[in-house]
Amino acid sequence: MEHPEFDLGESRWYLNRELTWLEFNRRVLHEATDERTPLLERLKFIAIVSSNLDEFAMKRIGGLKQQIGAGLHELTPDGRTPRQQVIECNASVREIEAAKREAFREVRELLEGKGIVIESYDTLSPKEKKLLREYYYSNIYPLLTPQSIDPAHPFPFISNLSLNLLVTLRYPKSREHTLARVKVPIGLGTSRFIRVGKGDHFIPIEQVMMNNLDMLFPGMLIVSCEIFRVTRNANTEKDEEEADDLMSMIESELKERKFAPIVRLEVGEGMEPLHRGRLAAELELDEENDVLEVSGMLALRDLFEISKLDYPRLHDPPHHPIDHPQLIAERNIFHTIRDLDSVLLQHPYVSFSTSVERFLREAANDPKVRAIKMTLYRTSIQGRIIDALVQAAQNGKQVAVVVELKARFDEATNIHLAEVMEEAGIHVTYGVVGLKTHCKVILVVRQDFQGLRRYVHIGTGNYHTDTARMYSDVGLITCDDAIAQDVTELFNYLTTGFTAKRNYRAVMPAPKLLKKALLTRIEREVEMHRQNGGGLIRFKMNALEDGDIVRALYRASMAGVKIDLYVRDTCRLRPGIPGLSDNIRVASIVGRFLEHARIYYFRNDGAEEYFISSADAMKRNLEARVEVLCPVAAPELTAELRAVLDCHDADRRSAWDMQADGSYLQRQPVEGESGEGTQQMLIAQAQQRLKEALKQKKKPMQK
Repeated sequence: MEHPEFDLGESRWYLNRELTWLEFNRRVLHEATDERTPLLERLKFIAIVSSNLDEFAMKRIGGLKQQIGAGLHELTPDGRTPRQQVIECNASVREIEAAKREAFREVRELLEGKGIVIESYDTLSPKEKKLLREYYYSNIYPLLTPQSIDPAHPFPFISNLSLNLLVTLRYPKSREHTLARVKVPIGLGTSRFIRVGKGDHFIPIEQVMMNNLDMLFPGMLIVSCEIFRVTRNANTEKDEEEADDLMSMIESELKERKFAPIVRLEVGEGMEPLHRGRLAAELELDEENDVLEVSGMLALRDLFEISKLDYPRLHDPPHHPIDHPQLIAERNIFHTIRDLDSVLLQHPYVSFSTSVERFLREAANDPKVRAIKMTLYRTSIQGRIIDALVQAAQNGKQVAVVVELKARFDEATNIHLAEVMEEAGIHVTYGVVGLKTHCKVILVVRQDFQGLRRYVHIGTGNYHTDTARMYSDVGLITCDDAIAQDVTELFNYLTTGFTAKRNYRAVMPAPKLLKKALLTRIEREVEMHRQNGGGLIRFKMNALEDGDIVRALYRASMAGVKIDLYVRDTCRLRPGIPGLSDNIRVASIVGRFLEHARIYYFRNDGAEEYFISSADAMKRNLEARVEVLCPVAAPELTAELRAVLDCHDADRRSAWDMQADGSYLQRQPVEGESGEGTQQMLIAQAQQRLKEALKQKKKPMQK
């Protein structure tokens, strides 16, 4: 029974999706101020937060502004209108930006002590300025296109996230000022930072341009030069992705009207108020709310360039993923899987290359393999995954790939990959109309000695070589009959879209079964707890946003079930409210790898159930995507998943505990406790497993 004092329909029990995501970025930014983080890694975290905030403006603020433009006033579960959310988000972003500037100032000073200097133009020697002018003339000047802004010239198109100079000029004998815009040509081989001299001293490209404008405007007097940057709404196309939940309420004809194509204008500190007002007016922005004055450098996401400098002591210790101890390199991988039945993979602790990529590579070249089917959401354009699929097709195998064309910011890559694969004779389909294909699944059909046998990989992360080294994910390689049969059904659904009744025995796909599976198991945990006590739920995910799941967890907590949630970023649920959620703990892990795995655990009165999934507990994942929830049953594999969750509990370095108001406190080691973070513990565990496997190998055979 629900406690009468808690009406779960009330908005006060829910936190805002956007504001809790911004709170996550405060935790990421903390890594840039934490003295335990190596210096160049601190710089990297500043770049990550900058990039995240750019994307937030493009997608989330963009989507909210379209709702405002369409006249929508629907309230979120936490009781906010689109306009309220924009105002509160902007205030939070300003606070994070100010903290980020301070972090950058501090890190910049510390880097100078190590010989890594981001110079200002006025501190350069005459000789350095001369050399830079020559460099500018040869390498930058030919790329520039100055554009006049006056009644005879329409206001120029300003591209998304570009840096721009606003130059005020006049003829020597005239009092009249004229304006020109010059785009800073970063990208396609042009770096943001130019090396000064032979050491690691750098100057931002815009400072070199600003101090050599006489070449662009010969014979003119440069009155002033100011800098600005524009962020465009990434949801102005009809195939928006990340903010599709924001767009779902807007009728299709409204989607096509480009509301709020520009969402933010950043200007350098001290810009002439007249110029600032003019830019805001030309870009159709509200000067008070949509214009952000920035002190110091704009576009700090470009600091990634400097964070990659080769100073081993200023980086995290190198991490080398191990080969999975059970996937013996000298033996056919399918024979190994057949003997083991299932293998759990933990990336990046276990090598993606010698597990998942090897699985595909061997499938492509094994003469007994008949068919390969696979979903692709994101992958590297020059990756070994595509090479293996093409090789398989060339070897005469039947290869079918379901490509998600609307994977955010990877649309162009995926279209190109689809064309490459089709040319190689691969059957390419694009999933089910109206649903995004987000599950990560490979099916290999092989002729074994007893007939056809199916081998499956199901993962929580993308089939992407680069991110597999930076994201923390789990995967399962198995030849379990029930899972293999379900995955066959899943591919038949993905390639036809037919929703005829499909009998899934083990794997539970979204949108049909996954959400129902989670809700019924939460309810079952409540019933079991009422009968026998000991109810326990542990979820690890990137985000908890779905209102139905939050309400179910509240009800379970009120019934006395203990609930541990490890949620990386967005979390609508408020833990620790007496009577409502005092049995719920929420923790967030922020470390060198991006936490990306989804694990769902139910104690089930001792008959424990573990699942891995491609889906977070978000409405769009559960209701508008094809996702999978896959059981992991073997005791040695569930022990590994339990160890992952236990590391989260034991973490006293990178874990943050959520408070009832949505703020977070970082855990601190007390005397005698290890100050290790989850990821360090998992690296150590993977190495220990390898060591034990090698020891077993060396043991003499028993006679």
